[in-house]
Amino acid sequence: MRKLWTLACATALMTAAGATQASDIEPAVVFDFGGKFDKSFNEGVYNGVERFKEETGIAYSDFEITNETQFEQAHRRFAQRGANPIVAVGFSQAGAVEAVATEFPDTKFTIIDMVVDLPNVQSVVFKEHEGSFLVGVLAAMASESGKVGFIGGMDIPLIRKFACGYVQGAKYANADVEVVENMTGTTPAAWNDPGRGGELAKGQFDRGVDVVYAAAGGTGIGVYQAAADEGKYAIGVDSNQNHLHPGTMLTSMVKRVDLAAYNSFMGAKDGTWASGVSALGLAEGGVDWALDENNAPLVSDDMKAKVEHAKADIIAGKIVVHDYMSDNACPS
Repeated sequence: MRKLWTLACATALMTAAGATQASDIEPAVVFDFGGKFDKSFNEGVYNGVERFKEETGIAYSDFEITNETQFEQAHRRFAQRGANPIVAVGFSQAGAVEAVATEFPDTKFTIIDMVVDLPNVQSVVFKEHEGSFLVGVLAAMASESGKVGFIGGMDIPLIRKFACGYVQGAKYANADVEVVENMTGTTPAAWNDPGRGGELAKGQFDRGVDVVYAAAGGTGIGVYQAAADEGKYAIGVDSNQNHLHPGTMLTSMVKRVDLAAYNSFMGAKDGTWASGVSALGLAEGGVDWALDENNAPLVSDDMKAKVEHAKADIIAGKIVVHDYMSDNACPS
């Protein structure tokens, strides 16, 4: 009996020690261009890590970069100081994560929007084409002109993926719809240029567009303002942006980057953090369209029924939304 009691006590102590070790974390996050208050991609992550802090009482460190050279510096500095896990916000940080994660194999890294294949890296990517399909359906149904627009940030395959899904959804709702597309630029500055976003939106409105979807980070703020000024509709991205201009924001394509960041921190705390790749779409609750009190008057029963039917069919595999990144092409 004494041996059994000793063994039980030892097991309990080991379990308690393991729990303490798992919860004894120093989380950190490196934000992408545009900063944590961009009202879009970064701010979604910020909301996720703030939720973690409020629920657990565990503080986190963060860094907002101003140029690309700071990515690797920030990750290395955090790792040297014992931060763990470290969340990297955005595809631009892949090189930095790969370099620093290799140097610090005992530190956990989570990268959002890119895959880094290392045993201590957790990669979270999203099926943005599926969520963009849904808002494309709503755009085409809300349009009176039969012309809808898309404004992307930096011209990269990931943003073309948003555009391609949007086009497919719009044409699903109206085969004759015309989609006008513009990209803001070819450098990271394209994520934080509201003035240029507004100019591009006004140019599209002059061409007859009456609904515009922006997948452009902070640049989208200028798009939404232009839509409000012109009495047109806009569609938000990443975070639920419906509240920015009620009456203007038709909906938002919600991308749960907040959940990716929250789960990374919580998993490290609970000892359930795991490396590998997660691809989150409609079925996984990773993307969706947003309906709340701010945009409910703009979405008719027919629109809601159509988009929910499409959503169910995508989840069931009856509709397969083409992924631009699979072949860098979009069906016409």
